[in-house]
Amino acid sequence: MNIHEYQAKALFAQYQIPVPNGKVAFSPEEAKSVADTLDSKIAVVKAQIHAGGRGKAGGVKLAKERADVSVFAKDLLGKTLVTHQTGPEGREVKKLLIEEGLDIARELYLCLVVDRAAGAIGLIASTEGGMEIEEVSEKHPEKIVRLSIDPVLGYQDYQGRSVAFKLNLPKEVLGAWNTLLKNLYRLFVEKGAMQVEINPLIITGQNKLVALDAKVGFDDNALFRNQDVHALRDLDEEEPLETKATQFGLNYVKLDGSIGCMVNGAGLAMATMDVIKLAGGAPANFLDVGGGASKETVKEAFQILLADPNVKGIFINIFGGIVRCERIAHGVMDAAKEIQFGLPGGARAVPLVIRLEGTNAKEAKVLLADSSIKLTVAESLWDGAQKVVAEVNASR
Repeated sequence: MNIHEYQAKALFAQYQIPVPNGKVAFSPEEAKSVADTLDSKIAVVKAQIHAGGRGKAGGVKLAKERADVSVFAKDLLGKTLVTHQTGPEGREVKKLLIEEGLDIARELYLCLVVDRAAGAIGLIASTEGGMEIEEVSEKHPEKIVRLSIDPVLGYQDYQGRSVAFKLNLPKEVLGAWNTLLKNLYRLFVEKGAMQVEINPLIITGQNKLVALDAKVGFDDNALFRNQDVHALRDLDEEEPLETKATQFGLNYVKLDGSIGCMVNGAGLAMATMDVIKLAGGAPANFLDVGGGASKETVKEAFQILLADPNVKGIFINIFGGIVRCERIAHGVMDAAKEIQFGLPGGARAVPLVIRLEGTNAKEAKVLLADSSIKLTVAESLWDGAQKVVAEVNASR
């Protein structure tokens, strides 16, 4: 789960991580009111969306006069901001962060991230703050400092000193630097974060460290331990179908292909998407109904797949174990009947290919064969992928 910059900075403040003075605003009038409370002459108007690259896309404005704040706010609110992370569809700006302008002497990059390969928490820092870290890594890898923090031992002071030396930080900020890293690591662990990024982390003309930006992503599986974090979730920033899927305990991720996939088990889902690509198609989603799927959850899953207008065909690939295959068959049949799949006035008909294997697969195939649903039964994963791709191509 991701949160907005203003929310991340509020969290930073709780952990004594320095941030600029500022506040969120939802209208031009409110933006002007917030700016009037700031001490600095310059105010910064920042669009709040769940995506990076806002500055390059025109989502960050420097208001040198107070009147400019209202002008910039009117321009940004309601605007669709397109960045390299939003995709061509962009994201609508519904809120702004109004902050004080600061005297920037130097910009740094700092990030904590889960490093699964090392089984540790990775610390990444660079002297090239304000730039995309991927670009720095490609063009100037020597300017990136990396180290691993053992999750058992936790952050150690010597690690911070080592990074500070490699970044050539002035001695005046070393104490504040070490304190910031300690607090950042504590936030990371206590709140179940997957990534905490500050880009840029600035050194002001007065040798103060300040997090000028903040990007935090959390492990969904840890949210139950932090209800305060869960309360920060912004459904407006999420794909509506993904939001609906979570209400029924479904693991759904929307993709940009044309073949909807319903599978039980994450590994089988990944294999199914790979095989669809191998057969010449493109998956429209990742949808895992889980090991305890019922007729009701399968029905909801089927409806979610059909709700995506990009879906031109559906491949249901189930290996029955805990989930019996006839339960899947009943769910599909109930869904097709309820939404009148392929009937006049009902849900649109798309090619439907089903592959069932495992517990009660024979009974399930009999149920589907006796139903009035127009579908194709596949005998194997590869057979199913080929058939659904062929039927989608033929229907075009």
